[in-house]
Amino acid sequence: MTATLTTTTTVAPSVGRLLRDGAIAIVLAAVATATVAAAGQAAGLSLNVAGAPIPPTGFAVMTLIFATLGLLIALALRRYAARPRTAWIRITIVLTALSFTPDLLADAAPTTKALLMTTHLIAAALVIPAVARRLR
Repeated sequence: MTATLTTTTTVAPSVGRLLRDGAIAIVLAAVATATVAAAGQAAGLSLNVAGAPIPPTGFAVMTLIFATLGLLIALALRRYAARPRTAWIRITIVLTALSFTPDLLADAAPTTKALLMTTHLIAAALVIPAVARRLR
């Protein structure tokens, strides 16, 4: 009689894949937020906050900056968290909700505030799942 021992190991996705997929999602999110801002502006929504206009490219730049910070958080969670995917999803949902605070407090029209918050949701909807797929 012969016994065979089979072991299965789960290998976490590589850092390279996490960075690649995260970077792609970040660029897509930046393009999407700028596009939504430009479409809102074309539809007649004001992009003025405290009397100063935010150009649609500003939406892209801020998305790139803050989503990249989020990707750095994902890298830290990948290394130090027991369950990085769960931690990533929880943290990013909280951060997305907190990102509405400046929008709600801004000296801007209600439609402008709604547009700002919509762009946060769009960026989150693109980046959070793309990064989560690469975390175990």
